[in-house]
Amino acid sequence: MTAPDGATAPTRAVDAASTVEHGRAVGSGRSRPGAGRRLATDFPEATDSPGLLLWQVTQRWQAAQRAAVKPFGLTHVQFVLLASLTWLATDGPVTQKALADHAATDPMMTSQVLRALEAQGLLHRLPHPTDRRARALAVTPEGEALANRAVVAVEACDAAFFATLGEGTAAFTAALRALRTAAG
Repeated sequence: MTAPDGATAPTRAVDAASTVEHGRAVGSGRSRPGAGRRLATDFPEATDSPGLLLWQVTQRWQAAQRAAVKPFGLTHVQFVLLASLTWLATDGPVTQKALADHAATDPMMTSQVLRALEAQGLLHRLPHPTDRRARALAVTPEGEALANRAVVAVEACDAAFFATLGEGTAAFTAALRALRTAAG
C-alpha cells in the first residue's frame, strides 16, 4: 500500500494460517500457497527446517573459522587441506584423491588449493612410490609448523562456537558423524 505521502505503508493480511507483515510471513500455520505464504513448504516457520538451520549455522561457523585462520595467511579451505594432509601423512604417502576424500572437498577445487599451498612452500607433490600415475603429497616442515600453529586457533574457535551446547557437544558430534556416514 502507498500512503498519501508516497511512503509504503505496512501491509497486514490475516487468515487462518498466517500473518503477513511488511511482505514477510510471521506467525504459525501450514505454509501452502493460498494460505498466506508463497512457498509450498511443510514447515510452519522457517526455523523449523533442519536444512535451513544447518545452512545458517554453517555460515556463521565458517565466518568464525575464516577469522580464526586469517592471521596465519590461510583461507579456511587451505587450512582444512593442509591440516588434513598433515594428519594423513603419518600413515604414509597421500594422494590428492585421498586428501579430497578425507576433507570431502571437490577434486578440482582441491587441486587449485593445493597449487596455491605448493606455491607458498607449504607442501610438495612428489612421485608416488607405488603408483606411477599418482603424485604423493608431502607437507613441508614449514607447512607442518603452520598447520600446528593454526589448529590451536581453529580448535579454540570450535570450543567457543560450540560452547552453547555444553555437555551436548558429544551427542551433537555423534549426530554429525551419523549424517556424514549416511550421506556417503
